Amino acid sequence: MTQLHDLRLRLLVQQESERIADSQPTDLDLSVVQARCLCWLALLAEAHEDQASDAERRGDTEQAMGWFADSMRLRDVIQVVSSIEIPLPGMSDLTDDDNGEGPRGPSADDGGFSGEPPLAA
Repeated sequence: MTQLHDLRLRLLVQQESERIADSQPTDLDLSVVQARCLCWLALLAEAHEDQASDAERRGDTEQAMGWFADSMRLRDVIQVVSSIEIPLPGMSDLTDDDNGEGPRGPSADDGGFSGEPPLAA
């Protein structure tokens, strides 16, 4: 059964890799990769929590603890991936020249709206 799960996970990773490559054939946007990874990690963590609940209902405490521990590890990975600061494309030319503290505020030309939704890492 574990081999089947491993194969399914490998297939999902391969399919997602192909989707990313197809959607961005020339320039890979790491913020998109990070966002997709976070989505998949959240789904995997939730599935592991569901498996832990099912095992607990069946009275298989050892299996439930294993699934729960795995879900906690996935939550830790989510925190690590979330903490990685990936600069958004085109943001490097918006940094302050004075002290390099980060992006400048909105210019008066655009009324403070860039047309793009904010992305959080």
